[in-house]
Amino acid sequence: MKKITIAIDGFSSTGKSTLAKQIANQLGYIYVDTGAMYRAVTYFAMQHNFVSETHLDAEGLIKNLSNVSLQFRFNETLGFAEMYLNNENIEQAIRTIEVSRLVSKIAEISEVRAKLVEQQQQMGQNKGIVMDGRDIGTVVFPNADLKLFMTASPQTKAQRRFDELLEKGQRVTFEEVLQNVQERDYIDTHREDSPLVKADDALEIDNSNLSKKEQFDLVMELVNEKLEE
Repeated sequence: MKKITIAIDGFSSTGKSTLAKQIANQLGYIYVDTGAMYRAVTYFAMQHNFVSETHLDAEGLIKNLSNVSLQFRFNETLGFAEMYLNNENIEQAIRTIEVSRLVSKIAEISEVRAKLVEQQQQMGQNKGIVMDGRDIGTVVFPNADLKLFMTASPQTKAQRRFDELLEKGQRVTFEEVLQNVQERDYIDTHREDSPLVKADDALEIDNSNLSKKEQFDLVMELVNEKLEE
Protein backbone atom coordinates (compact mmCIF):
# COMPACT_ATOMS: atom_id res chain seq x y z
CA MET A 1 0.00 0.00 0.00
CA LYS A 2 1.47 3.33 -1.06
CA LYS A 3 2.17 5.78 1.78
CA ILE A 4 2.63 9.51 1.42
CA THR A 5 3.77 12.47 3.51
CA ILE A 6 1.14 15.17 4.08
CA ALA A 7 2.29 18.62 5.22
CA ILE A 8 -0.30 21.09 6.53
CA ASP A 9 0.83 24.67 7.17
CA GLY A 10 -1.08 27.84 7.87
CA PHE A 11 -2.08 30.52 10.31
CA SER A 12 -3.06 29.96 13.93
CA SER A 13 -6.63 28.83 14.62
CA THR A 14 -7.35 27.69 11.07
CA GLY A 15 -8.18 24.17 12.24
CA LYS A 16 -4.94 22.59 10.99
CA SER A 17 -4.75 20.11 13.86
CA THR A 18 -8.40 19.06 13.61
CA LEU A 19 -8.03 18.42 9.89
CA ALA A 20 -4.70 16.62 10.31
CA LYS A 21 -6.18 14.31 12.97
CA GLN A 22 -9.15 13.51 10.71
CA ILE A 23 -6.87 12.61 7.80
CA ALA A 24 -4.52 10.53 9.97
CA ASN A 25 -7.45 8.61 11.48
CA GLN A 26 -8.95 7.97 8.04
CA LEU A 27 -5.66 6.67 6.60
CA GLY A 28 -4.23 5.02 9.72
CA TYR A 29 -1.26 7.42 9.55
CA ILE A 30 0.87 8.92 12.31
CA TYR A 31 -0.27 12.43 13.27
CA VAL A 32 2.21 14.97 14.64
CA ASP A 33 1.07 18.30 16.07
CA THR A 34 4.26 20.38 15.80
CA GLY A 35 2.49 23.32 17.44
CA ALA A 36 2.20 21.22 20.59
CA MET A 37 5.97 20.71 20.53
CA TYR A 38 6.62 24.47 20.42
CA ARG A 39 3.99 25.00 23.11
CA ALA A 40 5.73 22.37 25.27
CA VAL A 41 9.08 24.17 25.01
CA THR A 42 7.27 27.43 25.82
CA TYR A 43 5.71 25.81 28.89
CA PHE A 44 9.18 24.61 29.96
CA ALA A 45 10.54 28.15 29.47
CA MET A 46 7.69 29.60 31.54
CA GLN A 47 8.30 27.08 34.34
CA HIS A 48 11.98 28.04 34.51
CA ASN A 49 11.44 31.81 34.18
CA PHE A 50 13.10 32.03 30.76
CA VAL A 51 10.09 33.82 29.29
CA SER A 52 7.23 36.08 30.34
CA GLU A 53 5.20 38.89 28.80
CA THR A 54 8.07 41.32 29.43
CA HIS A 55 11.14 39.08 29.49
CA LEU A 56 12.96 36.57 27.28
CA ASP A 57 16.15 34.82 28.36
CA ALA A 58 16.88 33.04 25.08
CA GLU A 59 20.44 32.12 26.11
CA GLY A 60 19.21 30.53 29.32
CA LEU A 61 16.66 28.45 27.43
CA ILE A 62 19.18 27.42 24.75
CA LYS A 63 21.59 26.18 27.45
CA ASN A 64 18.78 24.06 28.94
CA LEU A 65 17.37 22.54 25.75
CA SER A 66 19.14 19.27 26.55
CA ASN A 67 16.82 19.04 29.57
CA VAL A 68 13.73 19.12 27.33
CA SER A 69 12.43 15.66 26.46
CA LEU A 70 9.23 15.59 24.36
CA GLN A 71 7.01 12.63 23.61
CA PHE A 72 3.60 12.03 22.06
CA ARG A 73 1.73 9.22 23.85
CA PHE A 74 -1.48 7.87 22.37
CA ASN A 75 -4.52 8.09 24.66
CA GLU A 76 -6.92 5.33 23.61
CA THR A 77 -9.81 6.90 25.54
CA LEU A 78 -9.44 10.26 23.78
CA GLY A 79 -8.40 8.79 20.45
CA PHE A 80 -5.34 11.01 19.95
CA ALA A 81 -1.78 11.42 21.19
CA GLU A 82 -1.09 13.76 24.10
CA MET A 83 2.01 15.86 24.69
CA TYR A 84 4.43 14.83 27.43
CA LEU A 85 7.30 16.97 28.72
CA ASN A 86 9.89 15.05 30.74
CA ASN A 87 7.33 12.27 31.34
CA GLU A 88 4.63 14.70 32.55
CA ASN A 89 1.33 14.98 30.68
CA ILE A 90 1.03 18.68 29.79
CA GLU A 91 -1.67 18.44 27.10
CA GLN A 92 -4.08 20.73 28.98
CA ALA A 93 -1.41 23.05 30.37
CA ILE A 94 -0.07 23.99 26.91
CA ARG A 95 -3.48 24.98 25.51
CA THR A 96 -3.95 28.08 27.67
CA ILE A 97 -4.07 31.68 26.45
CA GLU A 98 -0.93 32.35 28.55
CA VAL A 99 1.08 29.83 26.50
CA SER A 100 -0.51 31.15 23.29
CA ARG A 101 0.74 34.66 24.10
CA LEU A 102 4.35 33.50 24.42
CA VAL A 103 4.76 30.61 21.96
CA SER A 104 5.69 32.77 18.96
CA LYS A 105 8.56 34.33 20.96
CA ILE A 106 9.98 30.86 21.65
CA ALA A 107 9.37 29.68 18.06
CA GLU A 108 11.58 32.52 16.81
CA ILE A 109 14.67 31.06 18.53
CA SER A 110 16.75 29.27 15.88
CA GLU A 111 18.19 26.70 18.30
CA VAL A 112 14.69 25.69 19.39
CA ARG A 113 13.57 25.32 15.77
CA ALA A 114 16.65 23.26 14.88
CA LYS A 115 16.05 20.85 17.78
CA LEU A 116 12.37 20.34 16.95
CA VAL A 117 12.79 20.17 13.16
CA GLU A 118 15.36 17.39 13.60
CA GLN A 119 12.90 15.41 15.74
CA GLN A 120 10.07 16.02 13.27
CA GLN A 121 12.13 14.83 10.30
CA GLN A 122 13.03 11.64 12.18
CA MET A 123 9.34 10.99 12.84
CA GLY A 124 8.55 11.19 9.12
CA GLN A 125 11.37 9.08 7.70
CA ASN A 126 9.05 6.23 6.66
CA LYS A 127 6.20 8.37 5.29
CA GLY A 128 2.63 7.53 6.34
CA ILE A 129 2.54 10.74 8.35
CA VAL A 130 0.38 13.86 8.61
CA MET A 131 2.14 16.83 10.19
CA ASP A 132 0.83 20.33 10.77
CA GLY A 133 2.60 23.53 11.72
CA ARG A 134 4.12 26.67 10.23
CA ASP A 135 7.10 25.38 8.24
CA ILE A 136 6.31 21.76 7.43
CA GLY A 137 6.09 22.12 3.65
CA THR A 138 8.94 24.62 3.43
CA VAL A 139 11.51 23.33 5.97
CA VAL A 140 10.61 20.03 7.63
CA PHE A 141 9.34 18.15 4.56
CA PRO A 142 10.12 20.26 1.46
CA ASN A 143 9.53 17.11 -0.63
CA ALA A 144 6.17 16.22 0.94
CA ASP A 145 3.80 14.45 -1.46
CA LEU A 146 0.88 16.76 -0.57
CA LYS A 147 1.19 20.27 0.85
CA LEU A 148 -1.77 22.27 2.12
CA PHE A 149 -1.80 25.87 3.32
CA MET A 150 -4.73 26.79 5.57
CA THR A 151 -6.09 30.30 5.96
CA ALA A 152 -9.24 32.07 7.21
CA SER A 153 -10.33 35.58 8.14
CA PRO A 154 -8.96 36.96 11.46
CA GLN A 155 -12.49 37.21 12.90
CA THR A 156 -13.29 33.61 11.98
CA LYS A 157 -10.05 32.35 13.53
CA ALA A 158 -10.56 34.36 16.70
CA GLN A 159 -14.14 33.13 17.10
CA ARG A 160 -13.03 29.50 16.77
CA ARG A 161 -10.26 29.95 19.31
CA PHE A 162 -12.54 31.91 21.67
CA ASP A 163 -15.19 29.15 21.58
CA GLU A 164 -12.52 26.50 22.18
CA LEU A 165 -11.12 28.31 25.23
CA LEU A 166 -14.57 28.91 26.71
CA GLU A 167 -15.38 25.22 26.26
CA LYS A 168 -12.28 24.42 28.31
CA GLY A 169 -13.45 26.74 31.07
CA GLN A 170 -10.93 29.51 30.51
CA ARG A 171 -11.94 33.10 31.15
CA VAL A 172 -11.04 35.22 28.15
CA THR A 173 -12.61 37.98 26.09
CA PHE A 174 -13.09 37.83 22.32
CA GLU A 175 -11.01 41.00 21.97
CA GLU A 176 -7.93 39.53 23.67
CA VAL A 177 -8.21 36.34 21.63
CA LEU A 178 -8.47 38.36 18.39
CA GLN A 179 -5.44 40.42 19.41
CA ASN A 180 -3.49 37.25 20.22
CA VAL A 181 -4.36 35.66 16.86
CA GLN A 182 -3.30 38.79 14.96
CA GLU A 183 -0.05 39.17 16.95
CA ARG A 184 0.89 35.52 16.41
CA ASP A 185 0.21 35.78 12.68
CA TYR A 186 2.40 38.87 12.45
CA ILE A 187 5.29 37.33 14.39
CA ASP A 188 5.05 34.02 12.53
CA THR A 189 5.16 35.70 9.11
CA HIS A 190 7.92 38.19 9.99
CA ARG A 191 10.43 36.11 11.96
CA GLU A 192 13.89 35.68 10.41
CA ASP A 193 14.16 31.90 10.86
CA SER A 194 11.63 29.86 8.85
CA PRO A 195 8.83 32.43 8.62
CA LEU A 196 5.32 31.23 7.83
CA VAL A 197 5.00 31.31 4.04
CA LYS A 198 3.01 29.28 1.56
CA ALA A 199 5.24 26.79 -0.25
CA ASP A 200 5.22 27.29 -4.02
CA ASP A 201 3.65 23.86 -4.56
CA ALA A 202 1.15 24.05 -1.66
CA LEU A 203 -2.59 24.14 -2.26
CA GLU A 204 -4.25 27.01 -0.40
CA ILE A 205 -7.55 26.37 1.39
CA ASP A 206 -9.53 29.28 2.84
CA ASN A 207 -11.93 27.61 5.25
CA SER A 208 -13.68 30.77 6.51
CA ASN A 209 -16.97 29.47 5.10
CA LEU A 210 -16.36 25.72 5.08
CA SER A 211 -17.76 23.26 7.60
CA LYS A 212 -15.37 20.66 9.02
CA LYS A 213 -17.05 17.99 6.89
CA GLU A 214 -16.87 20.07 3.70
CA GLN A 215 -13.19 20.73 4.33
CA PHE A 216 -12.45 17.09 5.12
CA ASP A 217 -14.24 15.83 2.01
CA LEU A 218 -12.37 18.35 -0.17
CA VAL A 219 -8.98 17.42 1.25
CA MET A 220 -9.61 13.65 1.09
CA GLU A 221 -10.24 14.03 -2.64
CA LEU A 222 -6.79 15.61 -2.95
CA VAL A 223 -5.25 12.88 -0.77
CA ASN A 224 -6.82 10.07 -2.82
CA GLU A 225 -5.56 11.67 -6.04
CA LYS A 226 -2.01 11.55 -4.64
CA LEU A 227 -2.41 7.95 -3.49
CA GLU A 228 -3.56 6.92 -6.96
CA GLU A 229 -0.64 8.58 -8.80
